Amino acid sequence: MQQGGSENAGAPVERAARALLLLRKDVLAGLMFIAVAAFGLWASRDYPVGTAVRMSTGYVPRLLCWLLLALGAAVLLQGYRSAAQERGLGLGAWRPLLFVPASLIVFAFAMAPLGVALSTLLLIAVGSLAAGDANWREVTGTALLLLLLVLGIFVWGLGLPIPVWPEW
Repeated sequence: MQQGGSENAGAPVERAARALLLLRKDVLAGLMFIAVAAFGLWASRDYPVGTAVRMSTGYVPRLLCWLLLALGAAVLLQGYRSAAQERGLGLGAWRPLLFVPASLIVFAFAMAPLGVALSTLLLIAVGSLAAGDANWREVTGTALLLLLLVLGIFVWGLGLPIPVWPEW
């Protein structure tokens, strides 16, 4: 008798659930919108864009492609969300997909006005929201350790001219 056969017992069910997810009309429509927009952006990559006041030949096509890309992403996320609700999955499955990229975006936008120290602390704070049951002591310890590593490597070790603290 084989032991450990129950480890992969859920794999066919997961593959079937993924296949059903890709067969949903809203998911396919979102993917199609994204593909058409990506092709349009690629095809118009050499067109001069100009400015909003003096639009050139590539301004409107690229603008429409970006709008189509945003629409496709919205339709795709709506399809995923409705499929997750049908399967009984809540926000918990989406938390890492939302908060980890959000923490990187917050870090990128906070770096210039707040400095590397506060931006690193914000990175860990927002990223810790990805885990619904994060312990604040562990998050604080991780944030301080990462802050010391960032300061030690980039500011003191390499001597990069990045602001450590905000200049208020």
